[in-house]
Amino acid sequence: MLTLLFSSLGLLLLLGLLLKFAFADGDLTLISKKHVKREAIEGKVVWITGASRGIGEVLAKQFASLGAKLILSARNEAELVRVKSELKGKYAPEDVKVLPLDLASGEEGLKGVVEQAVSLFPGAGVDYLVHNAAYERPKSNAVDASEENLKTTFEVNVFGTISLTKLVTPHMLKQGGGHFVVISSAAGKVPSPGQAIYAASKHALQGYFHTLRSEFFQKGIKVTVVCPGPIETSNGTGTSTSEDKKSPEKRVSSERCAELTIIAASHNLKEAWISYQPVLLVMYLVQYMPFLGFWLMDKVGGKRVEVAEKKGNTYSWNLLFQKKTKTN
Repeated sequence: MLTLLFSSLGLLLLLGLLLKFAFADGDLTLISKKHVKREAIEGKVVWITGASRGIGEVLAKQFASLGAKLILSARNEAELVRVKSELKGKYAPEDVKVLPLDLASGEEGLKGVVEQAVSLFPGAGVDYLVHNAAYERPKSNAVDASEENLKTTFEVNVFGTISLTKLVTPHMLKQGGGHFVVISSAAGKVPSPGQAIYAASKHALQGYFHTLRSEFFQKGIKVTVVCPGPIETSNGTGTSTSEDKKSPEKRVSSERCAELTIIAASHNLKEAWISYQPVLLVMYLVQYMPFLGFWLMDKVGGKRVEVAEKKGNTYSWNLLFQKKTKTN
């Protein structure tokens, strides 16, 4: 009788977990945290790159609402000033600094920016550096991307981001630690047909930052790598999507993505996934059952590129059942 009872309870728990997973917008560890640990954010200096629009702008507003001091960076200074002005009345404007930044300027060009950043709040340094800035072009197959696209993507997404990290890390070590929050992508975890160059840049970030953490963790350096799938942002584009303004894809809102990102950082999660299904399922399969995950992506890869060219839903379950269009 007891065996039957425990079996029934186990089955109910499993069904509950599966139901929760089916409607989740993040990995199970992340959504189990539920709330931001405000004490990990309040009073801290948070430097956000790519803060002039999209997720970066939303992150700025949410960090500010938690009592953080902000450094907002991007290439477009006018847009940074706009973001700062929108914080007036709600948040303390004296705790928001604007610092223009071009990640493609190289390590020499970034040195002066870092020296400014660590001195904007005297005696405070930088507690969090949120690597949000990224470059992405419209979807194409792996061999059609231009050399210019390849170079620009890696200059911003990889070389600039790593150079900035190299320059900031010594300052964090001097102050006893710091936290890098890296906005990667689901494309940095799984095969992403139509996004080969972008995916390659995000895979590079995954390797660099997980290694950085393992080398300096005992000295106080923390790293949280966030992997969003399709995200709805203010201008209609997401961190792993094309430039389309009216997408048929179901996306996590930029507000929810920012909230989950800050939850992950405040709980010091090493990696967090943010997405609805089916992207979340594919991420789990590639991570824990790679033979099945790769088989699935091989099955839909060619069709996904075709759908992307027609500006269709590249995250649809229907890709599994559509026939690939024959080409001449």
